[in-house]
Order: sequence, then structure tokens, then C-alpha cells
Amino acid sequence: MNIDFYKYHALGNDYIVIDPNKTNLNLSEKNIRLLCHRNFGIGSDGILYGPFFRDNAIHLRILNPDGREAEKSGNGIRIFARYLFDAGYITSSPFDLVTAGGKVGVELLDTNAGLIRVDMGKITFSSSEIPVAGPVREVLNEKFLIREIRNEELIIHEQQLKINCLSIGNPHCVILLDEISRELAERLGPVIENNKLFPNRINVQLMKIIDRNNIRIEIWERGAGYTLASGSSSCAAASVAYKLGLADENINVHMPGGTIAIKIAPDGHVYMTGSVTAVGKGCIGEDLLAQQEPEVLLQHL
Repeated sequence: MNIDFYKYHALGNDYIVIDPNKTNLNLSEKNIRLLCHRNFGIGSDGILYGPFFRDNAIHLRILNPDGREAEKSGNGIRIFARYLFDAGYITSSPFDLVTAGGKVGVELLDTNAGLIRVDMGKITFSSSEIPVAGPVREVLNEKFLIREIRNEELIIHEQQLKINCLSIGNPHCVILLDEISRELAERLGPVIENNKLFPNRINVQLMKIIDRNNIRIEIWERGAGYTLASGSSSCAAASVAYKLGLADENINVHMPGGTIAIKIAPDGHVYMTGSVTAVGKGCIGEDLLAQQEPEVLLQHL
């Protein structure tokens, strides 16, 4: 029996792995949305499509549940590294993996690839590289007026925030608050993600400082929505806490799904260490991708 997909999670952030060397699934935007939907499909926070072998490197495509491609995902990279180990593509580490957001270095820390460290590269706060609209600048503690609008005429909520924006191969907006919650992330996240200040949309993290080695975040992920855990979000939030002088170079990032350890090296590289869990594998029914795409999948595109 051919296996069409493999499923893993990293602290509750779950991905479907589809290997083009083993199956010929058509990953159109419509099919991606169906596969990722938790009622109409398999259900996941995204699809990891690969490996592709070219230029003496292993390449990976990361596909969000809305059908668009993401540049980078820390949890996705760890999950895909575990799949490469499970499938026999790699037998030792370290090794490099290439995504649309650039090359990362991967190291397996135990015998079954359950704990993985990734060199996520360097971050930038430059508005032109994130990108953030307006003059070229470092986006740190910048005032940001958020308006939640019920219709074009009625403003139902208005709030002044301070934002910190950066890229680690994908764009992030980190907001430091005294109290954070899932409800707040779900309320502010989509408004900030789609604000005209961010030409490519943006991932959002609400951050609370616990002490100099511990922070807590709630995450709204671009193209995926509320997320229990995120590797790149952990790197982004930790980098902001460090940049603002609120944390040291070793930071534990606590999320609803669990904890990721971040180390900010003297050369500016950000290292992420976290776990991966295998969930299962299976075949996709013929009816799934043949069905008409339900209207609910199209409402927020």
C-alpha cells in the first residue's frame, strides 16, 4: 500500500509531510486548503512538501493552510528533519536544509531524532528586509494604532500598541504586554497580520517577560491563525527580548503547546532546540480531493 502522507507535531504545531518521491498528489491551493482543514480534510497547521534534491542540497517547500507558501517555519524544519531521518534520507548530522527563507543547519540531538536543534540564521530589524512600509528604519518600540472595524463606518475597538518587527527569513511582529491570552491573540492577530503596514502580511506574537531567561508568548500565525507553538515565533520573540535588554542570550520560550529553548550566539545566529513527535501515516481517500471546496474554506482568503 502506498503511503500518501505522514503526520508529526512539534509541541502541538502539527504538519502533514507529503513526499513527492513517493506520491503524485496535486498540491493546488484548493487541495492544500482541503488537506489542512480539520473538518473537511486531515487537519494540520500546514504541509511540508519535499524533499527535493538539487545543487547538492535538500530543499523543502512549506505550505500554509490558506494555500500560500511560507518562507520558513522552525517547527516545520524540525518536523521535516525528523521525517528525513525516519525515511532514511539522512543517517547522521549535522546537515543543511534549504527553504524559501534560506538555508538552515540541523543537528539531531538523540538517537531517534526526537530532539532537534536548528541554526535559524541571523535576524534583521530593518524595515526594508522584513518588509514594513515607510522609511528604512529599525522597527523597535514603534507606535502602532490598531482599529478593529465591524464595517467601513463603525470602529468597535481602538488601541495604541508598541510593535517590534523583524525577519528571520519570514516576517514577525512582536508586542510586549503585561498580560497575554489566546483570546487577545485571536482578536488582535488577524487585524495586525493584514494591516497595510505589512506588504507581505506578518506573523504576530504577544509576549510577556517572566524573567531574564524565560518569556511567554501567544501566537497568531500568518496564513494559519492561532497556533499552539511556533519555532520561528520563539526565535523572533526571544530576539526582541534580547535586543531590548530584557533577557539574556539563553531564553526559554513558553507557549501553550510547550517550551522551546533559544540561544542567541555572539555572531548573531539564533539557535532553536525543541522536540518532535510522530503522529501517524496513511492514504488520502479519493473523495477528499474530488469534493467541491466548501465555502467556509474561502471566507478568509
